[in-house]
Amino acid sequence: MSHKISEYFANDPPSFFDELANKPKGKDLPPEGGSSSASNTSTAASMMSNTFTGFFQPPEYVETPEAGEDSVKVSDDVRNLWELPRENEPPGKLIMPGIHLQNDLVDPISVAVTQHLGEAELSYRKILRVDDVTQDERGLRTLIHAGCYRTAVNLTGRLLTIYGQGYGRSGQPAKHSPHSLQLWFTRLALLAKLGEFELLNAEAEPFGQLTSPDVFYDFYPEMYNGKSGSIACFSFRLLLAELPIYLGKPHVALDRLSELHVTTREIKEHYTNLRNNTADEFWQRRCERVLHSIINCGLMMKKFSMIDDIMEGTLLKRSSLSKEDRRSLYSAWGRIYLQIGDIFGAEQKIAVSRRLREINSSPDLRDLVDKGLIAVAKNDFPEAYVIFQKALHLDTGNTMILNNMGVCLLYAGKLKDAINLYERAINLNPQKSLNESLLVNLSTLYELESNNSKAKKYNLLRLINRYKPDLNISIEICLKLQTIN
Repeated sequence: MSHKISEYFANDPPSFFDELANKPKGKDLPPEGGSSSASNTSTAASMMSNTFTGFFQPPEYVETPEAGEDSVKVSDDVRNLWELPRENEPPGKLIMPGIHLQNDLVDPISVAVTQHLGEAELSYRKILRVDDVTQDERGLRTLIHAGCYRTAVNLTGRLLTIYGQGYGRSGQPAKHSPHSLQLWFTRLALLAKLGEFELLNAEAEPFGQLTSPDVFYDFYPEMYNGKSGSIACFSFRLLLAELPIYLGKPHVALDRLSELHVTTREIKEHYTNLRNNTADEFWQRRCERVLHSIINCGLMMKKFSMIDDIMEGTLLKRSSLSKEDRRSLYSAWGRIYLQIGDIFGAEQKIAVSRRLREINSSPDLRDLVDKGLIAVAKNDFPEAYVIFQKALHLDTGNTMILNNMGVCLLYAGKLKDAINLYERAINLNPQKSLNESLLVNLSTLYELESNNSKAKKYNLLRLINRYKPDLNISIEICLKLQTIN
């Protein structure tokens, strides 16, 4: 499995910086949210909470992630370098993880369809099951690519059982390898995406912050021929540091992320002193990934002065920052000011971003989305709609833009037009447009429209049954349906 699975994190706390990480070449505004797409579960996702109230989801400020490979290629020695447990410290407790579920995760869409529509409708549900793929990494990749995240979690359970780390093995001695730790990282990342936070917390607990000696190659000299460094990938360390965010404890996450940043920066400075420019740049990017997560914590904790300090004093200070990355940062900074409610400050930052665009070039996706969000902040919904419509011409089918257009129509008093927009988007591309935020909004619009909303919601459930392997929030929340006892 790739170490880069930021695309799995649809339930991450809202992030304004993921578009800078793993940027796909040739795309102007890479949709990245790996840490975050517009959150359905966190009130921090609402940048306009004073304007958009109730259960209707606010405009989305973060695009959906699209992962890419590191553009900086380094050796394993550089990639795996990490701070070993110090000799004068007592030996750390060894990591002895285990699966906490005796049975597979159930498919909640199947359960909801059976409850509300009956067994006959369930026959139309065609998704990959664990036994439909090879029982290895290739099968895991196939499931993830198909969006069958719960099935992928179930397959990781089978594969980890082979390593002696299955159900009931928590607290039992275990040996770790790059493959076993990668399986754990993938499993925990998927649990985060699916919102299975209680299970995620229980299964992540034995790993701590990956400081135990048995997650280093040095602990197994006979197995790895003297290889040194961390067996666990950096993204695993970042996930564990961010974990308290999912549990509503951003202050704990901030402490962990700050400690992670200190270590990352020390390794970066080590390569600076060695004048190894490639390794220096590689670790610089890791430092920035941690800072992006720290800023997300800052947003949740309303530490706005800290955010300004990081943006101005660190992220924008790097001399080697490309013009396009600088432009992205100013755009992200402007959107942060919108969340704070400082429209003037947002306009200033976004104006800097706009000036960094290529001379004589037409407004691109980033420009139009920024401009549309400012219009929303000013409650000028008709103007915002026109701007988002132009953006949609540049990226047809972009659900974030479509969702924002629907919000604008609703607040401009055009309820039926908003419904028609969402329904047309779903009919044109059901796989993509059956997006959690869009579904929540459309279900809300149905309730506003008439008392006969249940039948229309059932039609949405039929579409979900046929086109969506998984959702990141429950059907009851997504479609606002009552559970049948």
